[in-house]
Amino acid sequence: MSAANWQGLMRAEMLDGAARAAEMVTDGHPDKFCDQVADAILDEALRQDPFSRVAIECLAKDNLLIIAGEVSTRGSIDYQAIGRHVWQDAVGYGPGDELAVLVHVTPQSEDIAQGGRTDADGGVDFGGAGDQGVMVGYATSETPEMLPEEYVLARALCQKLKQLRQGGGIPWLRPDGKSQITMTGGQVTSVVLAAHHSSVISTAEVRETLRAHVVDPVVAHRLAPGARVVINGTGAFRIGGPRGDAGVVGRKIVVDAYGPRVPVGGGAYSGKDPSKVDRSAAYMARHIAKSVVANGMAEECLVTMAFGIGQKQPEMLNVLTPDGNTGEAARWVREQFRDLRPEAIIEYLGLRQPRGWSYSSAAAFGHYGRNEFPWERVARAQMEKPACGL
Repeated sequence: MSAANWQGLMRAEMLDGAARAAEMVTDGHPDKFCDQVADAILDEALRQDPFSRVAIECLAKDNLLIIAGEVSTRGSIDYQAIGRHVWQDAVGYGPGDELAVLVHVTPQSEDIAQGGRTDADGGVDFGGAGDQGVMVGYATSETPEMLPEEYVLARALCQKLKQLRQGGGIPWLRPDGKSQITMTGGQVTSVVLAAHHSSVISTAEVRETLRAHVVDPVVAHRLAPGARVVINGTGAFRIGGPRGDAGVVGRKIVVDAYGPRVPVGGGAYSGKDPSKVDRSAAYMARHIAKSVVANGMAEECLVTMAFGIGQKQPEMLNVLTPDGNTGEAARWVREQFRDLRPEAIIEYLGLRQPRGWSYSSAAAFGHYGRNEFPWERVARAQMEKPACGL
């Protein structure tokens, strides 16, 4: 989409008062459980060997967890122990020994690593992309997190559920849950909340308690007159997590990113080491977009990048803003970030050896808008040196 077309679309939404909606899931949602297991495996592999190649998939149903994929590492990974740790300690479904874990993991294909030293025939061993893909980064000035407001509010509801569950404020809360926010004209017109709970509590008390302690503290200041608030719309939500629904890695890519207002490139993040550009380049695209907005060059910025497998530089780099300043922003980005090799991105963002953050912590509640992650820092326009790889 051209900058002019995107500008027209954004203006039309504002003039027509079009509704915007976003959802979030808690860390105990079955898909998020799988994402956290996959990324906990990645964290352990990188801790033992920063050059590990990891592509892990997980499937969870009831008390069965299947871990499959490709891992090439000099480390030794206890997959069962990691799965049970996430089940018991990170998410809190129950005792880890109740989880049955099946593992089928083989080394990564040597075909991905091979190649020459040219951009056209790179291979991962020579600094090329570990897969093809299209990556999207976005930022907006409408919230301090530089994320869409409906997305920020939906996330805050789920984070509040976790806080009250783990802090003991509402002991009958259980790990699974979802939220959804709809906004029109800057006001919240609809709130949908689903909260997993024990069998000892009535639906009426669940609704009353969560309205008072979750919904109102988070969104009351933005509720439109007559706004619709639905809590556990079908009544009881006693069966949750993988016992209520199967979980799979990578099924929440819109939740992981920016919400449905922003397009996704198509690749999931979790379970993939940073040589896979649908993770590392997506983080870099967010960093670039956020830097454009933070430096005052635009109110919104959309960055798209595309790589071919083994390639050292992107096939495509687009910078779009809806306010007529795309040319200046694009020129600054191309000067500031002249080296976008996957290896340069990995080194610039410190993606092989996380410090003060972890991939598993990014696997719940979204990968953006949280200051502990290095891709959330801002490259300043007045820097003496361009930011990436130079």
